[in-house]
Amino acid sequence: MTERGTRVLDPVPGRRVSEKDLNFLERAVELGRRGWGRVSPNPMVGCIVVRKGKVVGEGWHREVGGPHAEVHALAEAGEGARGATAYISLEPCAHTGRTPPCAHALMEAGVARVVFGAADPGAGAGGAALLRAAGMRVDGPAFFSARAASCNPAFFHVAHNASPYVALKLALSLDGRIARAGEQTGLTGPPAREHVHYLRAGFDAIMVGANTMKIDDPRLTPRGQPEPRRAPDRIVLDSHARMSPDARLLRDDVGGSVRVFTGADAAGDRVRVLRRRGATVHAVPYATAPRVPDPDGRSRDAAARPAGRLDLAAVLDTCFREGLTSLLCEGGGVLASSLLREGRVQRLYLFLAPLTLGSGSVPAFPGLDDSAWERWRPAGSPTALGRDLLWVLDRNG
Repeated sequence: MTERGTRVLDPVPGRRVSEKDLNFLERAVELGRRGWGRVSPNPMVGCIVVRKGKVVGEGWHREVGGPHAEVHALAEAGEGARGATAYISLEPCAHTGRTPPCAHALMEAGVARVVFGAADPGAGAGGAALLRAAGMRVDGPAFFSARAASCNPAFFHVAHNASPYVALKLALSLDGRIARAGEQTGLTGPPAREHVHYLRAGFDAIMVGANTMKIDDPRLTPRGQPEPRRAPDRIVLDSHARMSPDARLLRDDVGGSVRVFTGADAAGDRVRVLRRRGATVHAVPYATAPRVPDPDGRSRDAAARPAGRLDLAAVLDTCFREGLTSLLCEGGGVLASSLLREGRVQRLYLFLAPLTLGSGSVPAFPGLDDSAWERWRPAGSPTALGRDLLWVLDRNG
């Protein structure tokens, strides 16, 4: 997902956009972020109407099913929209869904020019062509594809993949550790924790592994601003269904559905207890061991026997079928390493705390080799959150 304060605007060579155009687009992107947690599965979109160099209307997509950004901005502009330029972070839609096409609204308002940042990869694409066919000047897309996707990464990912968008959040010490062995360890300060609640509000589900569940007993709920339109589901990967029936996320009713993923051989009595406590239990296959070479050099299957952990592809496929298109994984280290090793993470949120835990503590990425980091790039400059730093990284391809 996108980060507050991250600049994502780079002009595409050959596009008819000026530095002034890009500055207005940047404002549109900032406005769009106000829809975080309120508009999913729709994209966050902002719009500014400018006439004779002066902003006469601003708007953003505020709620799923409600008016889009262009409609809000045009309403604020009123007659000032006639002959003006509309700057929109995403290509205006051309289809009728919950609301009429925004391309028609722009034409009816008498807008003379439209500048948009990212081409729409979804069902609403085609607004730019519609406007051009009507004789309007349209400039865009103005963003490089990677920059465009970084504004609405889950929306762009789902438009091209039948799988959830997965982000991984970890708090790390300076020596690359996430906790003292066997105990809950608070690494970051209040501003960073507040930001985690902000992030949670924008995802369909929050996911942790069994060990994190056992040690931290987290609630996995967003508690702050914005208040999400729909509370995210809470997911625990627990091969043997050993999660305590008294876990906090089973005792409260302030979050979304609780989903526990187990192996098919999990004890039936434990599964029944979790279901009585309100959890939805999904049985999925175990991951099989990788192929290994025979002494004669040929490769063979190292047996389709349980490798001790759940098949992450099956977990994510189930989530997608259940309508969960974006997941925020909050650990622990073993789950994080498995997701990264298999290339199933699209974004990293790494909170760096100014302290060390020592060699006896829990490593952030156990067993992960250097090659796992070759395809990652910063999504912007690091953000200071009190004494801590937040690094956001996106995976290339």
